[in-house]
Amino acid sequence: MTNGSDLFGAPEGDDAASPAAPTAAKPAPARPAQAAKAAAAVKREAAPLPPAAEGGYDASSIEVLEGLEPVRRRPGMYIGGTDEKALHHLFAEVIDNAMDEAVAGHATFIEVELFADGFLAVTDNGRGIPVDPHPKFPDKSALEVILTTLHAGGKFDSKVYETSGGLHGVGVSVVNALSEKLEVEVARGQTLYRQDFSRGLPLGPLATVGRVNNRRGTRVRFRPDHEIFGPDTRFDPARLFRMARSKAFLFAGVEIRWRCAPELLPPSSKVPTEATFRFPGGLRDYLAQDIEGRELVVDTIFSGRIDKSAANGKTSGPTGAHGSLEWAIAWYTQDDGHVASYCNTIPTPEGGTHEQGLRTALLRGLRDHAERVNQSKRAAQITADDIMVSCAAMLSVFIREPEFQGQTKDRLATTEAARIVESAVRDAFDHWLAAAPQQASRLLDWTVERAEERLRRRAEKEVARKTATRRLRLPGKLADCTRAGAEGSELFLVEGDSAGGSAKQARDRATQAILPLRGKILNVASAGRDKLIQNQQISDLMLALGCGSGSAYREADLRYDKVIIMTDADVDGAHIASLLITFFWQQTPRLIDGQHLYLAVPPLFRLTHGGKTVYAKDEAHRQELMRTTFKGKKVEIGRFKGLGEMLPAQLKETTMDPRRRTLLRVVVDQDSRPATGEAVDRLMGNKPEARFSFIQERAAFATDLDI
Repeated sequence: MTNGSDLFGAPEGDDAASPAAPTAAKPAPARPAQAAKAAAAVKREAAPLPPAAEGGYDASSIEVLEGLEPVRRRPGMYIGGTDEKALHHLFAEVIDNAMDEAVAGHATFIEVELFADGFLAVTDNGRGIPVDPHPKFPDKSALEVILTTLHAGGKFDSKVYETSGGLHGVGVSVVNALSEKLEVEVARGQTLYRQDFSRGLPLGPLATVGRVNNRRGTRVRFRPDHEIFGPDTRFDPARLFRMARSKAFLFAGVEIRWRCAPELLPPSSKVPTEATFRFPGGLRDYLAQDIEGRELVVDTIFSGRIDKSAANGKTSGPTGAHGSLEWAIAWYTQDDGHVASYCNTIPTPEGGTHEQGLRTALLRGLRDHAERVNQSKRAAQITADDIMVSCAAMLSVFIREPEFQGQTKDRLATTEAARIVESAVRDAFDHWLAAAPQQASRLLDWTVERAEERLRRRAEKEVARKTATRRLRLPGKLADCTRAGAEGSELFLVEGDSAGGSAKQARDRATQAILPLRGKILNVASAGRDKLIQNQQISDLMLALGCGSGSAYREADLRYDKVIIMTDADVDGAHIASLLITFFWQQTPRLIDGQHLYLAVPPLFRLTHGGKTVYAKDEAHRQELMRTTFKGKKVEIGRFKGLGEMLPAQLKETTMDPRRRTLLRVVVDQDSRPATGEAVDRLMGNKPEARFSFIQERAAFATDLDI
């Protein structure tokens, strides 16, 4: 459209408006030609298009949802959906309000009751929802405004609550909107009030029930609407029980009382009909229950509780909750870790800034400890994931006006939370490590092992990727067997490519795999961890086994039922076998415990007379055969210099055929483990004087010398 002067002509005479006051101008009469032109322009612009062009989309298509109708039309926007998780989120919204009263210092207990008719009630002894008329809506009580109006509540500033889980004033009103029926009772000033609602609408005004002397607080009793959640809508007692119990751990000053109708619990259920929770130890008690019976890297739980406001000399409200935090951490040896974090007692299953602060504090603290004990080179490769992979952690923070992602508050977004948590936990972690050097060393060693395992797996994935894209054979010239699954399969570790070639021709392709080793592998007892990671032969071997090493060993992932060390029957072969056994003893001891490790016994001599050929495993066996089998006969004696000199048929007949071969299983019983470990350290460790002393002590017993 054109501007006003084009439409109505220029102002004339005393009626002309000054530029400084355009709103006071009066339109002057327009000339006929201009007026006609302007009218046509207005008509062209204002004329609607034919209805078919818009598909019937006009002003009547625009809906304006009022009250709680948006919640019922789009529940997923407020509780994340209509599934079981969303259903139980209703309970979380109600109990979170009660917990806010407890954290603020006004409530000492919360009761949770699940009834047989599907109703769930949450009662606290806090201040009670205000029932006086609301200043903005004089004809309604504050209680009715809170229950029927979105974004109505007392938590938008910090005057009423220092910290709270509720932020937007929509929690309990959403529960009301999505409930078939909701009943609220409030005891204030020794008077009991009550109001009932259905699907977000009040069924009547707030009623005064009568006088009560020993009661105060709020009771909310509701039943979810089957129109929203489906005809089979019902709460899970076990899930409610866990949610209620967790609140008691999160705030030591509150007592949670649980009751459930017995008919809702199946006979096998471990959920009691009645229980009371009060945990003065807070998260430490929670974690202690969770990890009971588990094997831990360090025996003690790293825990603490800090009120940042009190530490800074500031007033922090009735409970000192502003900026406070609590944590409890342990490390599993066998199981995967988990982190349960909370903000103002609200679970944050997707983590957030407070978890990031915890991760940073633990990583920097452990690296600083490594530097103090001259282990910084080892710790340089660790990451926060290496620390957290087997970490069972509980973290709870209380901060004023937190920021969450989404109404369901699954993730904390407050930037300041990361700094608060990192600073507090870091100082405490430094003191905890310094106070217990032995457990600090165990934790450092454990974390370094996790880092090495991560790097090894990354290398394995890289090899697998190259294998898939470039069609390369597996590392280490592995000739794999064709049978799927580990049962009945065997992996032969063979000394050198020559012996490997013979073994590949002699093997049963269905069940026997061959991995040739180039010379003597690394002595893992005297080598540093860096060399261990970088050693190609060890990487190839672990890739072929597929089971991991150390605490990450997984029996189910072992690709072979038997791992057979097959080396020459001489001193060099024995040395290579000892290096391999040392590797398995230190890196995969559970492979030995699982009776998977064997030694092949290849022959050293071939004795032939006429058409008869017999093999002798060593000199003593040869002499015995000469005295018995070939007594008084002229025998052709041949000595094998190595497996590579044997024909495939001979190698199969003497060493690889399960019907004829001899295998020695490597066994270490529990009673001899300490002595075995000491012997390995002395013989294979990096102290030559210990090895020399060991040899001197046993030199007199040596009878079979290959010199």
